[in-house]
Amino acid sequence: MFAEERQEEIARHVAQSRRVNGAELAKRFSVTMETVRRDLAVLEKTGKLRRVHGGAVSADQSTSGEQGIDSRQRINAAEKRRIAAATLDVLDDSGAGAVVLDAGSTVEMVADLLLNRDNGLSGGQERLIITHALHIAAKLADTDGIGLELVGGRIRKLTWAATGARASQHYEQLRPDIAVVGCNGIHAQFGLSTPDPIEAVVKTAIVRGARRVVAVCDHSKQDRETLMKFCSLPEIDTFITDRAPGVELSRALEEANVEVIVA
Repeated sequence: MFAEERQEEIARHVAQSRRVNGAELAKRFSVTMETVRRDLAVLEKTGKLRRVHGGAVSADQSTSGEQGIDSRQRINAAEKRRIAAATLDVLDDSGAGAVVLDAGSTVEMVADLLLNRDNGLSGGQERLIITHALHIAAKLADTDGIGLELVGGRIRKLTWAATGARASQHYEQLRPDIAVVGCNGIHAQFGLSTPDPIEAVVKTAIVRGARRVVAVCDHSKQDRETLMKFCSLPEIDTFITDRAPGVELSRALEEANVEVIVA
């Protein structure tokens, strides 16, 4: 295969899967890693992809770029609903009385499923939902069987989430049974990340305070690194997604003793 043909095939592969691994490309095309690096460099110069550690991602994946809440709600909606349903099963099985719901479209799906159902705990006790996400709080404010605690701070318009020192300090004083956190990227080496530094501070506080951390994201976030790391893989207990992770991420999750649930 000529270099131009191989590069065109790599570009198509990146466009379809959103990310490629350098070692896997070398094996697929029976070439050396040096050849793969040259191919990726050529494709990056023509704007067909962006090189990252270990491979490349599609050109539209910026480490600091982020979509608004309306756009994110429409992306992979069916997959996110399956993830949310599996998350709800975890909450029910655990009998958790105090649950943090992070901001994010997948976590919002969990809130959607909490509507119009019996959310009470044994003995008639309400389940306490703690959140800094305005859109999630608005949905759950009048839901039967749920007590709501809204965490305040400076509202980030793009995500409708409270951010900053007030929000993070509030979470630092809490010890909830479970925290359900979303992410924009989960990577074998880099861990969980988000494009915005001030949201990362809040997420870090949530993760450090919870007795059990459940991370949720669809397959498009796997093997992806965004600007700001907020926790490492060993800091989460359960990872719920819609597609089994690739070899590298799967191995890292296993080594970190993370339970993986594929919805």
